[in-house]
Amino acid sequence: MNEIKTLSIDIETYSDIDLSKCGVYKYTESATFDILLFGYAVNGGEVQVIDLACGDTVPAEIIAALTDETVTKWAFNASFERICLSAWLRRYYPQDFYSYGTPEDTVRNYLAPESWKCAMIWSAYMGLPLSLAGVGAVLGLEEQKLKEGKDLIRYFCVPCKPTKVNGCRTRNLPEHDAEKWSLFKFYNRRDVEVEMSIQKKLSKYPVPNFVWEEYHIDQEINDRGIALDMEMVENAINIDAKSKAELNTAIKKITNLENPNSVIQMKQWLSDHGMKTDTLGKKAVAELLKKAPRPLGDVLSLRQ
Repeated sequence: MNEIKTLSIDIETYSDIDLSKCGVYKYTESATFDILLFGYAVNGGEVQVIDLACGDTVPAEIIAALTDETVTKWAFNASFERICLSAWLRRYYPQDFYSYGTPEDTVRNYLAPESWKCAMIWSAYMGLPLSLAGVGAVLGLEEQKLKEGKDLIRYFCVPCKPTKVNGCRTRNLPEHDAEKWSLFKFYNRRDVEVEMSIQKKLSKYPVPNFVWEEYHIDQEINDRGIALDMEMVENAINIDAKSKAELNTAIKKITNLENPNSVIQMKQWLSDHGMKTDTLGKKAVAELLKKAPRPLGDVLSLRQ
């Protein structure tokens, strides 16, 4: 194989975590996370699809290229590929993953973003849509993203509802529908082809280096996350629970209510003591406090 200078990548994955709700980092932390298909092209050449779900393996030179910071990796929404491949390499190729980088590097949890470029960022810079299908349509590419993709992803990439018809399984595997799986592999190949076509179409309008530098900084910030003092967090939770219990006890002592948090019970108690209100919202309580006699005012203040 010729020297690898660029890799264009698209992967299909599975996880029981909802990506749209939790984001890619949490998505890859699930024990069920795995890469099903690995589509790639070396130096803009022919696209290869590695069927990992059916036992295929990624060539050693491609594994090496993923951790080689001199090789530029391309993907559409590249943060997804980078984070997913990081988790996958940590699990299956820990020696390769943890051995790269400079001696000054701390232990990495994710592939360094500096050798990654994102076709979605390029599209955004050009004012194009932020979806692969949208960009392909606007640019009038010969290769277009398959419309069946969403259905295939729903079938293979997320848990399914157990029914008598499907044998009460919670996940669809390649052997459950060979025809769909074959189409899924074609879909994976097509996505890489569309990504490369975008690069070719936009080649006369390169993204300035400072934009890529900003992108890499953004990725590093996301990788690092936000440090939390967990002792302080746990103490804050404990203090909140203690404070709430003390306030509830104080309200119960005045009102004899079974549940001071109950809006219905509290409104009834106030009404029984001559103060009618339709709501106990913050604004309404603030107004009531201006004219509330004791002990009503004390109860409302405690409830606040």
